[in-house]
Amino acid sequence: MLVPRTVYYTATTLDGFIADPNDSLEWLLRQTGEPPDDGFIDGVGAMVMGATTYEWVLRNLDGPWPYEVPAWVMTHRRLSPPEVGKDGKTPDIRFAKGSVSDHYFEMCTATGDRDLWVMGGGDLAGQFADEGLLDEIITFTAPVVLGKGRPLLPRRLDLELLDVGRSDPFVIARHRVIGPLLEDSPAE
Repeated sequence: MLVPRTVYYTATTLDGFIADPNDSLEWLLRQTGEPPDDGFIDGVGAMVMGATTYEWVLRNLDGPWPYEVPAWVMTHRRLSPPEVGKDGKTPDIRFAKGSVSDHYFEMCTATGDRDLWVMGGGDLAGQFADEGLLDEIITFTAPVVLGKGRPLLPRRLDLELLDVGRSDPFVIARHRVIGPLLEDSPAE
């Protein structure tokens, strides 16, 4: 089996928050520009998100479930799936408990030869990083400073910058995850 890339693809504020303290994305929704269609979504074979992200998507849907790929929702709560997807069928949504590594093989199998998208949130992406399962982080940084809120990625990681670009009003950066900060490694 070809192992897909596991990619955390998200918007963030300049000071590193993905949502305000009330889990609002109003700061993002009021941006005058749209992130460009960079083909990322077309390369996704499966996705994973936390319960807060899932509930936000459901609350803000303007129509049926927008994703056609299998989706895992990491949660300890009882949640219900939406009844219909954009293809008119019941969406393939799998509610999962436990660690991300418990479900990683199944997620990778579902991707085919495409990417696994860690849609949100930051702590979930951090869980993938903790297990050494997060390959890349792609961020769309908006010209907004919140001061506090849900952090982009509450982990200490070394990254390698692979690409940087701009699409008004966003700065787009793509990083490879190297691993925990070198200074956090145990002394030999």
